[in-house]
Amino acid sequence: MTSEDYERRMERAGRAAADAGLAGLIVTPGPDLVWLCGYAPPAATERLTALVIEPGRRSRLMVPVLEQPDAEYSPGAEAVEVSGWSDGSDPYAQVAKWMVPQGRYGVSDSTWALHLLGLQRSLPGSGYAALTEVLPMLRAVKDAHEVERLAAAGAAADATYEEILGVRFAGRRESEVAADLARLLREHGHSQVDFTVVGSGPNGANPHHEAGERVIQDGDMVVLDFGGLKDGYGSDTTRTVHVGEPGAEERKVHAVVREAQQEAFEAVRPGIACQDIDRVARRVIKAAGYGEYFIHRTGHGIGVTTHEPPYLVEGEHLPLVPGMCFSIEPGIYLPGRFGVRIEDIVTCTESGGRRLNETERELAVVR
Repeated sequence: MTSEDYERRMERAGRAAADAGLAGLIVTPGPDLVWLCGYAPPAATERLTALVIEPGRRSRLMVPVLEQPDAEYSPGAEAVEVSGWSDGSDPYAQVAKWMVPQGRYGVSDSTWALHLLGLQRSLPGSGYAALTEVLPMLRAVKDAHEVERLAAAGAAADATYEEILGVRFAGRRESEVAADLARLLREHGHSQVDFTVVGSGPNGANPHHEAGERVIQDGDMVVLDFGGLKDGYGSDTTRTVHVGEPGAEERKVHAVVREAQQEAFEAVRPGIACQDIDRVARRVIKAAGYGEYFIHRTGHGIGVTTHEPPYLVEGEHLPLVPGMCFSIEPGIYLPGRFGVRIEDIVTCTESGGRRLNETERELAVVR
């Protein structure tokens, strides 16, 4: 990524803001700031850091003066005008001078209430709306460079899964297997591990179970959901394995989820609404008699974060367009017994879907 790349992103964001009837965007520390201008401050704190993007104007970045050198050496620094504010001064009043007094601005979702209230106090005639509401497509459509980074992160997650199949499950705690997953993700190039879900037996019926101290037993179904960031882009994949030979119902449930995931993938094409991918997966699971046990959305977007718009869920009418990247992850969760989920990251292309995870989706048997 070069300053020119970041400049193009900010210019595109400014045009999108104008098209949405906004005076501009206010972006504070978080994934939007990194994606737009390449600057990742040491941490989001009570000291204001804000990128102001307005259509047709050079973007401006206000930072605490003690962090100004870092901002000026960030990858996209040449594309923005960097200014510093000192402790004891009012940064909100300084940012307000850059803004349209009666303007309505899109604000990054990660903005602290402290900072939003400070801007409102300094510019009482202004209005604000969350970026995911007014510009849901801002980061949703990836360029070829981003898709390939996501593909590389997916390949690293796939390599992690292939290796975890060789470790022992029976007799070990979920937390131990989770630690193996985290270690392998890092060995395969991840700089950040966001989650390592290991849901064994009845714990697998909780989609977001955190690996605990339960000892995995022979005969357990085990849900493995793991991911993080590699070279700034996310991975997120889920496979369900069985300790020892599975029974007939376990095989049946897994086969239903696999069919739902496959049919949802085959439905991916430009123009189809996000909710329709969810409907395809849900229809398969409902027809098999497990509809009430599919208790979450079918997918979420992924990019510089592992969860972001678009969301594949009923009520989301946004159409898929080439470059969108998202998970497809239907599941069935039988309370007190076991759960099954299969998840791949998929990108929409001109001709359909392309999987960014390629490991086997069969029910793997582990020891």
